[in-house]
Amino acid sequence: MRHKAAMLMSSKNKVARLHYLANNFRILTAGDHVVCAVTGQAIALEELRYWSVAKQEPYASAEASTRAALSKG
Repeated sequence: MRHKAAMLMSSKNKVARLHYLANNFRILTAGDHVVCAVTGQAIALEELRYWSVAKQEPYASAEASTRAALSKG
């Protein structure tokens, strides 16, 4: 039990690496947040709602997602 608690604690304040799917994401590397590809803002995994499957990147808001979609590249 102690080992499991240590594992959970080690994921705090660490950027997670995710694989973004159409309706969900898979955690590749444990962490508690990702960084918005547009704004650089930290996004708690529990708050993550917007991402691009094609670009494999997260967004902090619908506005950031739209800006990324409209940008070239």
